[in-house]
Amino acid sequence: MRLGVLDVGSNTVHLLVVDAHPGARPLPAHSHKAELRLAQLLDDDGAIGPEGVDKLVSVVHEALQAAEDKGVEDLLPFATSAVREAGNADDVLARVREETGVELQVLTGEEEARLTFLAARRWFGWSAGKLLVLDIGGGSLEIAYGLDEDPDAAVSLPLGAGRLTAAWLPGDPPDPDDVRALRRHVRTEIARTVGEFSRFGTPDHVVATSKTFRQLARIGGAARSAEGLYVQRELKRQSLESWVPRLAGMTAAERTELPGVSEGRAGQLLAGALVAEAAMDLFGVDRAEICPWALREGVILRRLDHMVSG
Repeated sequence: MRLGVLDVGSNTVHLLVVDAHPGARPLPAHSHKAELRLAQLLDDDGAIGPEGVDKLVSVVHEALQAAEDKGVEDLLPFATSAVREAGNADDVLARVREETGVELQVLTGEEEARLTFLAARRWFGWSAGKLLVLDIGGGSLEIAYGLDEDPDAAVSLPLGAGRLTAAWLPGDPPDPDDVRALRRHVRTEIARTVGEFSRFGTPDHVVATSKTFRQLARIGGAARSAEGLYVQRELKRQSLESWVPRLAGMTAAERTELPGVSEGRAGQLLAGALVAEAAMDLFGVDRAEICPWALREGVILRRLDHMVSG
């Protein structure tokens, strides 16, 4: 069957269309993205303003048309931290439902972490052993650890690259004092969770997902996306530690000159790098392998599993 996943994230609204059936690997058939940056459209009260809601409704309409054009028979729409934490979340969801007919399922942060972990586990298989999975989104950082398909521990922290950039790094290039303050904040938040994971022992394999990690790996020398999904890519902490001060000294425009860095993500790459560096350091990770699958694939896999069990 042809499934569509509509992911209303903090940075983008992404429709992923796949051909899938239980027991088989989902095959991507179409991708439709719109940059929305909901995390940066919040007002002083933490609500998504009228302009942001109008844009969201419009983008969901476009995604629905794209899904229809591509013959999607089952659409799985969900929203993550930007909508989840908005002060007017219920009103936003009601407006989307009334004007588009789409009932967005709002995932909790822990659900995000668990579904991303499922995707990584299926990608790497049982032979990867105990997995530690790190995922930096626009609004949050997810961390999950376990041996099975459902992790033993899963947390979500409000440390997304878009959120932190908007709140902590107003300058371009950022003020060094702001960078230091953000670095302290990020490390304090992550350090609080380390004990929850360390009691399970050392992971056999550390996995990183998300656009932020892919871009950091790319500027560190990993293969281009054009070389395909099955090329092994990794991010080394040593490389990251050398890049963080360089990124801090660059403007957003200068970062777009780096390999693999898109104009839309350049402004928040430093915040993402500070989170990645802190997580790898505090969890004692020297290198993380980049996983092509993440939350959207986890949602698809869970749906297929339910089809089998149902």
